[in-house]
Amino acid sequence: MGCDLLRFLGELTTSPVSEPRKPEQLLMQTPPGNPLMLSHTLQELLSKDIVQVELIPEKKGLFLKHVEYEVSSKRFKCSVYRRYNDFVVFHEMLLQKFPYRMVPALPPKRMLGADREFIESRRRALKRFINLVARHPPFSEDVLLKLFLSFSGSDVQNKLRELVQGLGDEFMTCKLATQAKDFLPADIQAQFAASRELIRNIYNSFYKLRDRAERIASRAIDNASDLLIFGKELSALGSDTTPLPSWAALNNSTWGTLKQALKGLSVEFALLADKAAQQGKQEENDVVEKLNLFLDLLQSYKDLCERHEKGVLHKHQRALHKYSMMKKQMMSATVQNKEPESVEQLESRIVEQENAILTMELRNYFSLYCLHQETQLIHIYLPLTSHILGAFVNSQIQGHKEMSKVWNELKPKLSCLFVGPTNVPAPPLSSPEDNLFSS
Repeated sequence: MGCDLLRFLGELTTSPVSEPRKPEQLLMQTPPGNPLMLSHTLQELLSKDIVQVELIPEKKGLFLKHVEYEVSSKRFKCSVYRRYNDFVVFHEMLLQKFPYRMVPALPPKRMLGADREFIESRRRALKRFINLVARHPPFSEDVLLKLFLSFSGSDVQNKLRELVQGLGDEFMTCKLATQAKDFLPADIQAQFAASRELIRNIYNSFYKLRDRAERIASRAIDNASDLLIFGKELSALGSDTTPLPSWAALNNSTWGTLKQALKGLSVEFALLADKAAQQGKQEENDVVEKLNLFLDLLQSYKDLCERHEKGVLHKHQRALHKYSMMKKQMMSATVQNKEPESVEQLESRIVEQENAILTMELRNYFSLYCLHQETQLIHIYLPLTSHILGAFVNSQIQGHKEMSKVWNELKPKLSCLFVGPTNVPAPPLSSPEDNLFSS
């Protein structure tokens, strides 16, 4: 464990976000009249809602088994049943309505021959997804989320589509969309590039942290299995009924006494196994899952940056190129004295293209406006690092404390194992004699 623990702590201390800051610096206050800035704290975001996603018994169809989930919202005080495809449609509608926001990715669709481990992994991922969405400021106030978490009818997918149909995306419905440029700093492009690089570095460090945390938790669970088997083997030795050979009895064999002692030790080893398993499970839930949650958020930011570059920015550049080609055609037509009708058609197309470019420019600035806010959201989530490290340290302290107590209770019970030829207790081997058995 020592090597991975050092790596875990090393990644945390070398992370770009490791520099300590005063608590008041973590709160982003909203300047008067500037809607660009967010004022949320981490605690405010986490308290928006707590959504549980639990598996319910599989329904067997003629050919396939359908996995359903019970989705329970603390905020809306209700539980609904959802299938994976319901999550897919909800995800699609979020992207359609909020193309310039961080929409977390869904786990992969069920594969043929999916086992319990895959199903459980996907359940955890769906839980992370819906909690990130439920705590995201714009999403949390949108009717899409309320419908997904509270509608109990059978046609939830159609209801979700109907909510979005004909409304347009956030750019079309936000009152500030066309004024976004006025709120942005002059060096927004440089800030975007720097933020993207920082988030990329943070993601890489947290990915390594998650990898080491998974290995530490997995080793605790493997240790539990080994301790349980160790105890069972001691019990098997103590329960052995093979008759004692006469030649062994002539040497006043202590085997009978040893067997009784060994048989009683399996209880303590089972308890040790249970403590190790509890520690592993606790670290999976409190450390690994929180790291996965933050990684999901960071990945959604990276995806958003790609959508910005490949989407509105690319379309804007293409529109400018098309406009340039039209202007050249117009100049050529003027020089060649072409028919007035064809010139008028070309002028009309140029005006249309100018309007399209204006819309693209407005969308580009609105996309940067949203990116600025989403970057703030990432930084609001950064103090989660302290919670994760605290959970890891507490788990290690509690786990070692509880196991140490069982080991100490086990030690006095070993005294009956050290018996001499006359069945009189003898002390354990001294250090020089111990060395005889060392490799």
